[in-house]
Amino acid sequence: MKLRITTKCISITFLIVLFYSCEKDEILKTEKEQTIPLTVQDTTYTNAQLKKVLDEELEIIKLAKNGYIRDVSGMNVEKENPKKIYMHYMPWFQNKDFDGYWGQHWTMINQNPDNIKENGKREIASYFYPVIGPYSSSDPDLQEYHFLMMKLAGIDGVIFDWYGSKDLHDYQKIKNATESFITRLEDLDFDFSIMYEDRVAVQAFNQTLSPSPIEAVQEDLLYINDTYFSSPNYIKHNNKNLLFVFGPHHITTQPEWDTIFDILPTDNRPDFLTLWAANNLVGENATGEFLWVDEDHLLAHEHYYDYYPTENLTIVGSSYPGFNSFYEEGGWSEGINSWSIDHNQGQIFAETLNYTHHEISDFIQIITWNDFGEGTMVEPTEEFGFMYLQLLQQYTGVEFTTTDLNVALDLYLARKEFKNNIIAQKYLDRTYKYIKQQNMVRADKIIKAVNRFL
Repeated sequence: MKLRITTKCISITFLIVLFYSCEKDEILKTEKEQTIPLTVQDTTYTNAQLKKVLDEELEIIKLAKNGYIRDVSGMNVEKENPKKIYMHYMPWFQNKDFDGYWGQHWTMINQNPDNIKENGKREIASYFYPVIGPYSSSDPDLQEYHFLMMKLAGIDGVIFDWYGSKDLHDYQKIKNATESFITRLEDLDFDFSIMYEDRVAVQAFNQTLSPSPIEAVQEDLLYINDTYFSSPNYIKHNNKNLLFVFGPHHITTQPEWDTIFDILPTDNRPDFLTLWAANNLVGENATGEFLWVDEDHLLAHEHYYDYYPTENLTIVGSSYPGFNSFYEEGGWSEGINSWSIDHNQGQIFAETLNYTHHEISDFIQIITWNDFGEGTMVEPTEEFGFMYLQLLQQYTGVEFTTTDLNVALDLYLARKEFKNNIIAQKYLDRTYKYIKQQNMVRADKIIKAVNRFL
């Protein structure tokens, strides 16, 4: 069976990266308007060529089954730009195909993905639409696809949005989804960190799940220490585990945070970063702050970079593609923002990358991979295709192109097309291994052979 992929073209302002070090004056420049296809046309291989590929891979599958071939973990991607880039990631989606229901981040209050609109897309709680459609964060095929895409764009790791260890709202599902990623992360040698939200501690206390908000944070911190800090791929900064808090907004005094961190041994205290303009709420427990998307846009960047280098704090740059929240239209009453930042066909993302690049930052956080509800996603969408990943490829200086991104996309589509075909899945497992080895031509041939003959 041959998998058919519709070729879609979008017109974007193509941004060129001109750098070989972090000291260059101009990183991204607008050069010209051009059309970039979301998927490339099928490369022509003869039936004999593709059958030969399947025969060769079948022999390798047999050898591997008998223990004669062992997979080498890791995917070491070379980058010209040494700046570390971490992607803020939301592991909070559920879909009916994988989980049996549509989660609230696709539905909010009033959207129903079972409804198919006139344009053929499902009704979801976003102004934007993932190119693979609404998905489940717990789906191994989705995890493979997302992390291969990030690797091919030169991303060094992810920062998981995390809502504690308690069975409250959908927080347990988010925790479980986060943990389901770790095996894949370690297999790709892809780093990760946790961003905690202190409001969940107050909620846990209000629901009598913890004796106090302070103890709720301590319980969550111990869970993070035991479950995540132990991974060899947990991000370290200044030789300490890197931990973020989105705030704090509710636990806001140094004595409280002193008590919280007393739960950990002194030599295992994390490098603890707060939201910008909030480190004073934590006191000496904070080692730095991170910038977030703000309605003041570049003025917020200017203030951040003018102030924080003088405080000897860890500095985290931020880059984002825009901001367009669906919360109000989706019927949510909390977190509504009356402002927006237009995506402007990639210009916002380019200028925030430029701004961050010119300043002294320890690393950069991309806001975000997949917050569709607030419209800050850089993952491939129907509206923008691979545009944001192309810009990241240029910025990080990897040798990969949109052709390679298409191979990772085609792997995901083939996984779904042949989800009940055990033989096809074994071939696609081989495809994944070739992408890890950065042998994109061989990976592409296997996918095409599977589509043509299985």
